[in-house]
Amino acid sequence: MTTTLLYDTLRRYVDEGTVPGAVGLLARGEDVEVVAVGHTAAGGPTPMARDSIFRIASLTKPVTAAAVLMLVDEGRVGLTDPVEKWLPELAGPMAVLTPDSPLDDLVPANRPITVEDLLTSRTGWGFPSDFSLPAVQALFEVQKDGRFPHAYPAPDTWLTDLAKVPLLYQPGEAWLYGTSSDLQGILIARASGHTLPDFLAERVFEPLAMTDTAFEVPAAARHRFTTSYRQAPDHTLEVMDTPDGDWSRVPAFPSGGGGLASTADDYLAFARMLLSGGETNGRRLLSTSAVRRMTTNHLTPAQRRIGHLFLEGEGWGYGAQVDITTTHPWNTPGRYGWVGGTGTTAHLAPSTGTISILLTQAAMTNPTPTPLMRDFWRSTAPTTATGRPSRP
Repeated sequence: MTTTLLYDTLRRYVDEGTVPGAVGLLARGEDVEVVAVGHTAAGGPTPMARDSIFRIASLTKPVTAAAVLMLVDEGRVGLTDPVEKWLPELAGPMAVLTPDSPLDDLVPANRPITVEDLLTSRTGWGFPSDFSLPAVQALFEVQKDGRFPHAYPAPDTWLTDLAKVPLLYQPGEAWLYGTSSDLQGILIARASGHTLPDFLAERVFEPLAMTDTAFEVPAAARHRFTTSYRQAPDHTLEVMDTPDGDWSRVPAFPSGGGGLASTADDYLAFARMLLSGGETNGRRLLSTSAVRRMTTNHLTPAQRRIGHLFLEGEGWGYGAQVDITTTHPWNTPGRYGWVGGTGTTAHLAPSTGTISILLTQAAMTNPTPTPLMRDFWRSTAPTTATGRPSRP
């Protein structure tokens, strides 16, 4: 029943022209249902397939957070450590006096930024619900759109530029979206002595057999790589990137916040590792305590309100959202996951043992989840005896 409902949901959006194609996956233990509809490019000849490759955007964030926690598990990085130990550019930051203060009304940070501040997105840099604030406008000059990876300079240059932007809030005070995940990627590289792509390949992708996940798509795999689109002013789809475009080479700044390409089955392997408490095929990648911290809400109600545009009242763990309410049928307390600005979503629900993944190639127009995403979540939500999605 779920497969039919999932197919009908995705097929409707393809037929309407909202997306050229989509891959939807729902896993319960070893039972995996996958639906692929449409084509890898609008009007193109290649049908969408289970192994089609997508730019997953912010679904990169949980992967990066897990990599930081590997260093924490090894004792090479501590959650309470000041990040200036590895990111000296961020020593002694200044913050605006209040969030709406002008850029010249500054006070020193009241404490150093810590590794856990990076993991919980509470560094003081990032995007709140109000983009008009002066410090947020200044951040836009540095924090580029991660869907265009080659827009960023090299990490050292980017970090120097970021350090000149005042904090919007004091460290630890507020959840702010985006910037902290890119900082995590630089921290991993400097603390490990390896590039972020090499670290993830060795420590995450190889043991999980995520053979199609990387910051570039090799020529031999590009026949499976989707063309990405964004909405034009007339609401039609226009090409944003092609298979031979931005992901044909590793960028100068491999973004820990949004730079990966992947497939549904690759991301399923990562989600299964988290759902199993950090193990895969008898090999432990993360400690159970690391996974527990990663998938537990760390935000206060006030911090959730600051990020309401993104979080819609839910919480945040490390690298992704954690549901704490039952506002919608799909909001199961403890459900962990996130959305990507290229049109992707992935969640795991420990209480039901389910994993849901949606990959499309049509970009979001704003931080609010799209109708397609919401209908996908509804079609894969826990069901009642009647086979219909349960309602709160």
